[in-house]
Amino acid sequence: MLIYPDIDPVVFSVGGYAIRWYGVMYLASYLLALRLARLRGGEDWDRDTLESLLLTLFVGLIVGGRLGQVLFYAPEYYLANLRHILRVWEGGMSFHGGLLGVFFAALFWARRHGKRWLDVGDFVAPLVPLGLLLGRVGNFINGEIWGRVADPDLPWAMVFPHVDRLPRHPAQLYHAALEGLALFIILWIYSKKARPTGAVSGAFLLGYGVLRSLVECFREPDAGIFGFSYTISMGQWLSLPMVAAGLFLLWRARSARRDAPS
Repeated sequence: MLIYPDIDPVVFSVGGYAIRWYGVMYLASYLLALRLARLRGGEDWDRDTLESLLLTLFVGLIVGGRLGQVLFYAPEYYLANLRHILRVWEGGMSFHGGLLGVFFAALFWARRHGKRWLDVGDFVAPLVPLGLLLGRVGNFINGEIWGRVADPDLPWAMVFPHVDRLPRHPAQLYHAALEGLALFIILWIYSKKARPTGAVSGAFLLGYGVLRSLVECFREPDAGIFGFSYTISMGQWLSLPMVAAGLFLLWRARSARRDAPS
């Protein structure tokens, strides 16, 4: 059984301002996505276009992720502490809210640059999982999103002293391994071959929805605005539309391929 290492969430402080690992992970995610985008980009995705796209999506991610956390998971707390809504660097971001933010940001960017939204989604989707991985590492450093009580004989069961003295699943690392590394490998390989429009976006939505729902089985569930706990968690509820949308896009892509002239 392991003991949570209680990592200092602050990297260093300058003039009274703390630089936190959580914020560093988001910056690293952006830089990594930019690097991967350049590897994937062709003649239609020059450097200025990529930087414009990713910066727009990053803003959508931050705004949507924070609003999602406020509305989906802790509305009462933030209504009582309105100033804390802006403290993004302290942690507390909802992936599903971030996804909605990215969706609207991509729609806005695509219209301004004369591109189809699904083409933008197909290009960006394989870049996302490694950012998720780094974000979950940030969660682990912050000591948040711990797992449910585990069998003490589980070799990687972990005690989080700031929570209790019970062995728990390190759910943050499960998130990082599945939604991050595994999904990245799947999408990167899948997108190497030319696919019908929407197929890669559909694979991402379906893959994330399924893997997130799986990890939720080992994560201490958030009550959320609907008050669910050990039946279906908030994360699983919010993943259901993703799975449905992913299946629809994959079906649509398959139909388009079948109907295409040979």
